[in-house]
Amino acid sequence: MNLIKKIQRVKDPKRLLSSLLIRIGPVLPDKLFLSCMVRIRCGYWPNWKNPRTFNEKIQWLKLYDRHSEYTTMVDKYAVKDYVARTIGDEYIIPTLGIWDKPEAIEWEKLPDKFVLKTTHGGGNSGVIVCRDKKMLDRQQTINQLNKSLRQRIDRTLREWPYKDVPRRIIAEQLIGEGTEDLPDYKFFCFNGEVKALFIGTERSTGNVKFDYFDADFNHLDLVQVHPMSGRVFEKPANFDEMKQVASLLSQGIPHVRVDLYNVHGKIYFGELTFFHHGGVTPFHPEEWDYTFGSWIALPGK
Repeated sequence: MNLIKKIQRVKDPKRLLSSLLIRIGPVLPDKLFLSCMVRIRCGYWPNWKNPRTFNEKIQWLKLYDRHSEYTTMVDKYAVKDYVARTIGDEYIIPTLGIWDKPEAIEWEKLPDKFVLKTTHGGGNSGVIVCRDKKMLDRQQTINQLNKSLRQRIDRTLREWPYKDVPRRIIAEQLIGEGTEDLPDYKFFCFNGEVKALFIGTERSTGNVKFDYFDADFNHLDLVQVHPMSGRVFEKPANFDEMKQVASLLSQGIPHVRVDLYNVHGKIYFGELTFFHHGGVTPFHPEEWDYTFGSWIALPGK
């Protein structure tokens, strides 16, 4: 780690303490590790006996709501079969290829525009959008994908479903061609009911914006991780269909976030996320932590 990064971490105590906790994490039991992480990142100790906030309940679900099918559902390749069976293959982004390692990518078989991603990763660290294959730095791409393949969020945030996902590289068709800033619609679902969503924009600029809405597409005064965009969003004409898709994909699950794209009126499935931001991200205002938490009905252990 260079000097600048060390200084940056000192200026951000939460990040520094989180990094230290992750380093000693392997020797800590899950419950203790998650308790410390919530305290560092959210500012309070989770109440395991009577969890009320969203972040508390996400940690509870990590420990006690364990179903083997969740591993398939977070696998960015295997989940496509589940989605196709549930809502139809017309919502699936076409797969162009899949490989066990970046060095095996068959570049000559890929079109000029495509997306590469790791099948087991969280966030966007393992996602590469190529808009012109001739301009793509292949070695840099391979290096970035190899780095992403080493990502272990099953350890760093105890998101256990990712542990047994086969680590591979998948190539997909680039949707929304000509759209630099493709909005990402992320629906918060609770036992098949959509309660809220946020739209992620400006990802291509690096200055990501999040705008939260209720289930009727009313803008919410809520900030988490990234600032609001300040834009006025029009409710998609097929918004009800998007909610129906999200509802069908989340039936019988206490909480899952269903990520979708909407390209010229056509809906595409993105991914399923069981632990939004790891369940360690504050809400502003903090009352939303309790509101979102009230929507999670915890099952039996």
